[in-house]
Amino acid sequence: MYDTSKLRGRIVEKYGSQTAFAEAAGNSVSFISQYMNGKKQLDQTTMDKWIDALDIADDDIRAYFFTK
Repeated sequence: MYDTSKLRGRIVEKYGSQTAFAEAAGNSVSFISQYMNGKKQLDQTTMDKWIDALDIADDDIRAYFFTK
């Protein structure tokens, strides 16, 4: 399972809550929660949307999405 703590922090930093981020990213709060808890995986399209919505630099993608 990947460590999502940095991603969670970025979501709160940029949107204030997972709910606001879900709305902006076009996902349900349930989907985001399931991803954060290791129960769902992101497809490339969704990951790209999240990267754009969170203004994550290419060099930082690994730290946000692929840290074990």
